[in-house]
Amino acid sequence: MKRTSRDIRTANRYEVLRQIIAASPTSRQELAAATGLSLATVATLVGELLDLRMITEVGFEDSAGGRPRGLVAVNASGGALIGVDIAETYVRVELFDLALNVLARADEDMRPGESHPEQVVGHVAAAVGSVVAQAGVEGARVLGVGVSVPGQVDRDTGVAEYAPNWDWHDVPLLDLLAEHIAYPLYMDNPLRASAVAELWFGAARGRGDAVVVNLGTGVGAGLLLGGGLHRGVSNSAGEWGHTTLVLDGRLCHCGNHGCVETYVGAPGIMVNLRELAAESALLHPDDQTATIDALARGVAAHDPVALKAVRDTARYLGAGIADLVNLFNPEVVVLSSWVAAALGESLLHEVREAVARHALRRPLAATEIVLSAIPTDPVCLGAATFALEGALQTVGQRTAAKRTTPARSRTAPPS
Repeated sequence: MKRTSRDIRTANRYEVLRQIIAASPTSRQELAAATGLSLATVATLVGELLDLRMITEVGFEDSAGGRPRGLVAVNASGGALIGVDIAETYVRVELFDLALNVLARADEDMRPGESHPEQVVGHVAAAVGSVVAQAGVEGARVLGVGVSVPGQVDRDTGVAEYAPNWDWHDVPLLDLLAEHIAYPLYMDNPLRASAVAELWFGAARGRGDAVVVNLGTGVGAGLLLGGGLHRGVSNSAGEWGHTTLVLDGRLCHCGNHGCVETYVGAPGIMVNLRELAAESALLHPDDQTATIDALARGVAAHDPVALKAVRDTARYLGAGIADLVNLFNPEVVVLSSWVAAALGESLLHEVREAVARHALRRPLAATEIVLSAIPTDPVCLGAATFALEGALQTVGQRTAAKRTTPARSRTAPPS
């Protein structure tokens, strides 16, 4: 779809604010250099952000032999953003200020069988209400709620098109949420959310090409190519978890056999452990989180079964990541989400060795493989940036049209 001049202006406004958040305080000249925009364009966009009270003037810096440069910084108290991480086993919600510092957090466990859309919506609504109450913010200060939901999503319509682990098909999730949440709503999936979080604050910051591998119940890869988020023509890029790893292998929820996800997602790791030692005390048959946590403790205690289970998982994961390295030639591959965080350095070490056995030498030499170092939930953080992006679009429309936008947003922010 061809972008309009308003789309381009919104994207430029978003990029300038992103740079200010990353490098406060900063000057207009530094922003022009960082964004590649002209100084005149940056000055105009900074003026708009000042009018919106999203940033503030904070004094001057000396310029060698010239006029002192005015400095601007993000106005952290100028608004609040909410990021929602809907996963198969939990709902996590975090409320951020405009500097993307976490002000409040709420978690809701999702038990097996609680995946009906109305049940999920109930958990989200409760957690959103909790963080707003904890932070004590006025409703008018909440600029938007970014919602990450597993699977393939249509962010224009707010429809969760396909979530194989829940057997969701064309669920109008944002319409359901709008019945309980009065703030503007924006939706995407965890692959995009975690990738943007790494781009803003993590291992992909300043990198042109990066792959963020999400390891949870589901598995996928967020793609950052040419310095920006790659979505694909139908917002479906990154479904690496449903590429074939083993011909005629394990049955996947998507209906195919041998998908990457069936060997390295949390349920797949449980199968790996069961095949290795069916009676192991590490295995909690109905609890993914407890099993992964037990594996992590077992590795720390040098339990041979735990070490072998992680090594076997890393063999599969390393082969799949080698494909990503060969295909995209990224500067960095980031292991993210809760399984990667739980298994940590032990998984990372085994994965690096496995990738080295499968990847081509030249792209491998240019690629760093790391764990996500973002201290908060990367998906919540990334989802909050979608809300920020959407808020900048709607304020631009409101300014242009001199009218009030509805609380429920159907228009996807540009990326």
